[in-house]
Amino acid sequence: MTAMVTYDAVVVGGGPAGATAATDLAKTGAKVLLLDRAGRIKPCGGAIPPRAMRDFEIPDHLLVARATSARMVSPSDRIVNMPIDGGYVGLVDREEFDEWLRERAASAGAERRAGSFLRIDRDDDGVAIVCFHDKGDSKDKVQRVRARSIIGADGARSQVARQTVKGADRIPYVFAYHEIIRSPAHGVGGFDANRCDIYYQGKLSPDFYAWIFPHGDTASIGVGSANKGFSLRGAVNSLREVTGLADCETVRTEGAPIPLKPLPRWDNGRDVVLAGDASGVVAPASGEGIYYAMVGGRVAADAASELLRTGKAKSLAGARKAFMKDHGRVFWILGIMQHFWYRSDKRRERFVKMCADPDVQRLTWQAYMNKELVRADPAAHMRIFMKDMGHLLGVSST
Repeated sequence: MTAMVTYDAVVVGGGPAGATAATDLAKTGAKVLLLDRAGRIKPCGGAIPPRAMRDFEIPDHLLVARATSARMVSPSDRIVNMPIDGGYVGLVDREEFDEWLRERAASAGAERRAGSFLRIDRDDDGVAIVCFHDKGDSKDKVQRVRARSIIGADGARSQVARQTVKGADRIPYVFAYHEIIRSPAHGVGGFDANRCDIYYQGKLSPDFYAWIFPHGDTASIGVGSANKGFSLRGAVNSLREVTGLADCETVRTEGAPIPLKPLPRWDNGRDVVLAGDASGVVAPASGEGIYYAMVGGRVAADAASELLRTGKAKSLAGARKAFMKDHGRVFWILGIMQHFWYRSDKRRERFVKMCADPDVQRLTWQAYMNKELVRADPAAHMRIFMKDMGHLLGVSST
């Protein structure tokens, strides 16, 4: 019999988290297998903040659009424009972007393989055996490789997580659906190729929001909701009708659950660590996931590398500790925002109104672009806090 190949790390999932982890590990000289289910594209607005471009060396040519403003639309159709002063938010097409990340991992030395993860068995000596179907395999043919470490980056309903990490099956989700359309001419139906539109309207989403994001020749029109009885397709159809985009060609449609709360544990205490959606790192309130997924992939790679170097399983817990140290407070604040402001149209109306405030806009964009809380202007924070409370209590006049 042919001996099973042993890898230092098997990365399950080739999205931004998995591809980043595979790249980082391969650069250390580790023998890495990147196992990805081919043909899967996650529904995503595709926003890339400047910090992601810097931290992960993302080339400009992957950007299909540059948004220089956002437009918030309230339940009463009140519009608040939020220009980005001197900057932009990059937007990518996930089909092209994710493949580029996987190719970068391969160029760094990771071995790519198209296949579907099945389970983790154990060798007689306790080493993990990753079982999967190669693309095109019959259901009876199972491929097996040994793995000294495993990174589960296989999405919101991660099978790696559910099989190895306690509590991973209880993560809360927002269900997202979007349609990629051919972009109309600039100005048709109010469409702006340099602006992201966000709709905070209960009729389009009872507990989240709907969006129109430009992608150059195409655009993403989508909606998210945790309400299982709510028609996401119906909401997108309604949004396309009211914005004059109903007749635009539909290129493709995609749907998937999106987690909005980091899991309390990301590792199995032995040889598995989670990353990206599998660990729950999508920002509450905004639903932003690409940057946080890539950060999650990086800290997971660091933890796996430490495990390989020292043999100490406790190294894996470092992934979550590192992520939450840098981003846990932001997630906590965004979670509170979603809990309070998305609960009813009355509160959504006040939320959009509050976004017209110059202090709110300036600090929001600074925090988004740099992915850290802005502490340099305590007076502005106090003004925002007082206005926030006034809007929440319904006593603010501005």
